[in-house]
Amino acid sequence: MNSDRLKALTDGVIAVIITIMVLEMKPPEGSTPGELLKVAPVFMSYVLSFVYVAIYWNNHHHFFALTPEVNGAVMWANLHLLFWLSLIPFATAWAGEHALQPWPTAVYGMVLLACALAWYAMQIAIFRAQGPASDLKRAVGRDFKGKLSPLGYTAAIAVSFVKPSTAALIYAAVAGLWLIPDRRVHRAVHGRRPTSD
Repeated sequence: MNSDRLKALTDGVIAVIITIMVLEMKPPEGSTPGELLKVAPVFMSYVLSFVYVAIYWNNHHHFFALTPEVNGAVMWANLHLLFWLSLIPFATAWAGEHALQPWPTAVYGMVLLACALAWYAMQIAIFRAQGPASDLKRAVGRDFKGKLSPLGYTAAIAVSFVKPSTAALIYAAVAGLWLIPDRRVHRAVHGRRPTSD
């Protein structure tokens, strides 16, 4: 079946996730710059989470430009991904309210790890649905970033209980890896659909 409904659902859920995250940010109680600085950890956790959600949305867009047809397994894998993405606002709020505390920092990483594993499961479901001649599999190639990211999250989760600030830097570094789109997927999308992206 056509992937348009799946893409529309994903766009809607991601829009709601971003809205929930921004609504979790409460203004400072006072009216001075010092009071504003007190909510800086909440803002920084929002920024990092916004970047992560944006990365997933961008990559999802490119993946499904190469996946015009989906089956039931791909639809369920996509819903599995959306479940974990929908927990990002919760993890963001807890980490922001308790900046650089071990458990909130670790749980934030656990949610990111679950999102990464769900993404990988969805990717495999697409590969299987497309068969040996999978356009997406050819474009993804060795998937260096996809394999490195879960390792980074796992390391950061462990480090959270020793030095949470280092864990936060690892989360930011992994996000930095993904800010540059995968050129192979980008080229495959534009080579296949030169006028639509």
